[in-house]
Amino acid sequence: MPKLLYFANMRLPTEKAHGLQIMQNCEAFAEAGAEVRLWVPRRVNTAEMCTVKDVWAHYGVRQNFKVRRLPCLDLMQFVPQNGRASQVFFYVQTLTYTLSLLLASIFTRADIYYSRETLTLFALSLIKPRKSLVYEAHMLAIGRGGRWIQRQVVRRVGTVIPITRKLKEDLIQSIEPPSRQDRQEKTKFLVAHDGIRKERFANVPSQAEARAKIGWPREAFIVGYVGRLQTLSADKGVGTLVDALAQASDVALGLVGGPDDMAEALRQHWSKIGLSLDNFLYAGQVAPDQVPLYLAALDVCAIPLPWTTHFAYYTSPMKLFEYMASGRAIIASNLPSIAEVITDGENALLVPPSDAPALAAAIQRLRDDATLRQRLADAAYTEVMAHYTWEARAQNILASIRESQA
Repeated sequence: MPKLLYFANMRLPTEKAHGLQIMQNCEAFAEAGAEVRLWVPRRVNTAEMCTVKDVWAHYGVRQNFKVRRLPCLDLMQFVPQNGRASQVFFYVQTLTYTLSLLLASIFTRADIYYSRETLTLFALSLIKPRKSLVYEAHMLAIGRGGRWIQRQVVRRVGTVIPITRKLKEDLIQSIEPPSRQDRQEKTKFLVAHDGIRKERFANVPSQAEARAKIGWPREAFIVGYVGRLQTLSADKGVGTLVDALAQASDVALGLVGGPDDMAEALRQHWSKIGLSLDNFLYAGQVAPDQVPLYLAALDVCAIPLPWTTHFAYYTSPMKLFEYMASGRAIIASNLPSIAEVITDGENALLVPPSDAPALAAAIQRLRDDATLRQRLADAAYTEVMAHYTWEARAQNILASIRESQA
């Protein structure tokens, strides 16, 4: 049984999607046969997250791995989040956490040291064997310093797990021409998209039961968006969805996520363009284990991402896979990262990004054609269950690591 140390510089629990992704992956690695320990910093959490008493129940995962909290200097909750001070305190928190894990790992042996963070892996590369280091890459670093560290990490680890094919290509290109060490000990790459936990969708209520439980109108046709409204300070296009719904007939918006101030701005825009507030259904932030319930209440799930370099090439949104598992039809922006997973007309409808009329036409098409909705939903469900589960992902990653270490 290989020992796997997963390092994650995050608040635990967190309202952000990476927390769910990491917890579900640790569970999946343990189910696949690894002895897993997750090391996180001991951070000051938000008031909302401090109310979570059982992190395992909050994320809906089995307690088949251990969590260790390492000391760090965390002052980020005491300053405005978008100011220069928050940036300085972020670096202080990151550096002190990295120092803590580096000292702790000197006295801890593992077969696999796994992380999504370049600074963590760069530090570990100074004291741990190359083949034991695994980098799960979720973006192309920005800035000269960030790019330099990422390039060094790709060269210093045994296995890189990019979440899209384009990210793999760009990371390989970043280390060209290869160094002598690269030629002698070639880094192994394995593209592994995000996925779903099958058990989350095993006993989902019917649409009528879900709507009754959460108080949404039984007869409404609801197009939904579930997740954060922004990432890396970039808007996720829900404003375009609102504009599209204004052009469709008799359709409600089901919005699950936050932050609240952005949702309120969308509500005001909804009212300003003449739409009834009775059709603006906002649930706010819900616990991860409640997401399948809200998905069950929808008729159509939307991913209206705008075109940015990150969204187009370097994202593998968990909401896409959970939408596929929900048994609901999907409308999404036609971006390369999305088109790696779903196909227009086969298991979803893809529309040009930031094109409200095209999005409205797709919504109306699904509104008027229940047979098409069901056909797309069934095909998406079959695809995700066959190819995009955390269980299968973990098995593939561990097999790739074993091959790299052989």
